[in-house]
Amino acid sequence: MAQLWGGRFTKETDRNVYLFNASVDFDKRLYKQDIEGSIAHATMLGKQGIITESEKDQIIKGLGNIKAMVEDGSLEISDKYEDIHSFVEATLTEMIGEAGKKLHTGRSRNDQVALDMKLYVRDEIAETDALLKELQEVLYRIMSENLDTFMPGFTHMQKAQPVTLAHHIGAYFEMFIRDRSRLADIKKRMNTCPLGSGALAGTTYPLDREYTAELLGFDAPTGNSMDSVSDRDYVIEFLDALSIIMMHLSRFSEEIITWNSNEYRFVEIDDGFSTGSSIMPQKKNPDIAELVRGKTGRVYGALIGMLTVMKGIPLAYNKDIQEDKEGTFDAIDTVKECLAMFTGMADTMRFRKDVMEESAKKGFTNATDAADYLVKKGMPFRDAHSVIGRLVLSCIEKGKSIDEMELAELKDICPMFDEDIYEAVSLETCVERRLTIGAPGQAVMEKTLTAYRTYLDA
Repeated sequence: MAQLWGGRFTKETDRNVYLFNASVDFDKRLYKQDIEGSIAHATMLGKQGIITESEKDQIIKGLGNIKAMVEDGSLEISDKYEDIHSFVEATLTEMIGEAGKKLHTGRSRNDQVALDMKLYVRDEIAETDALLKELQEVLYRIMSENLDTFMPGFTHMQKAQPVTLAHHIGAYFEMFIRDRSRLADIKKRMNTCPLGSGALAGTTYPLDREYTAELLGFDAPTGNSMDSVSDRDYVIEFLDALSIIMMHLSRFSEEIITWNSNEYRFVEIDDGFSTGSSIMPQKKNPDIAELVRGKTGRVYGALIGMLTVMKGIPLAYNKDIQEDKEGTFDAIDTVKECLAMFTGMADTMRFRKDVMEESAKKGFTNATDAADYLVKKGMPFRDAHSVIGRLVLSCIEKGKSIDEMELAELKDICPMFDEDIYEAVSLETCVERRLTIGAPGQAVMEKTLTAYRTYLDA
């Protein structure tokens, strides 16, 4: 059992206690960040004269070799080490000798693991953002191709007013804009370097914390050494952002599942992103959308778990904080996989424009516009609302849509109806007259798409 401590102990740790305490099985994925941080630390130690230039060079070369060997498979991260830090330092010492033992000068595992986790989260923020952008590119294409694809808009799962598919998809584009902005905010807030904080109270060595922060791409060193090693609010923020991303994906998935049903038939999911039934040969199931919807709870669980871990921890570092990793790693993996799968599914879906338009016509989505028609003829809106309510009831009894009613039938309801009512309640008119900012009218949507293109290119 390779450990970084033990001098004070007269007896070896119980094997089961060691395994319970060890983290190398899951924190081994931090090897790149651990080596990156160690190279920066060694570089700073050399600059400050705390180790010699020769020792610094040996350490940096050795660390580079470890990274290369892990990545080409010639060096395995073994569970005989307690954690990734033990593995890197012990392997380095085996490779270069005494100089390897000087790497940990002026450093604790507490600030080391805090640094590794910050570097890791920062890297994963960038990867998650890139996946969100790929999804937005797909949504942008769908919007561009469907400015005149009419469909019903819904409230309370009831057909409400006509919109376009471009406008509907744009709602999710906006959600993902906010998701990406949250990620950017987290990165900005967390981008301070804990290295040099020691176990909790800094160190007596003349470390240059500003220099290591600069080497690692941080804006500055952290301002309080106790806070540096003992808080993980940036992990909680990231898990919160991931949970919101999954909530948005889950809502979108729910709609795709509904649209894919035999009753709606708005969309057909590509065979490559569907599965069949073991007993019912006619089935084509939206499994990707269902799994995304289901995995959302898994990411929520990681957030709640991390909040619970941190809620009662006194200053400074406590072993509880080791629980910041497994749930976070799983949540990150889950979100990235869901984004990739959802993007592929969305990119290959085929929309049934004819079915969407017919659904909008049959759902009285133009009823509000019919009321507005009477208002423009001089009728108070509340009276117009009542008239159109009676008209809809008559349409239901006759099995017709508003635009299928004969003019005589309309005049029986209200003599103010005239031939121009048919133009007024056509889907195209209903949508195109909605020209306020954020509305589905084509002129507005074209400006919106121009803004989205600028946003994506930036």
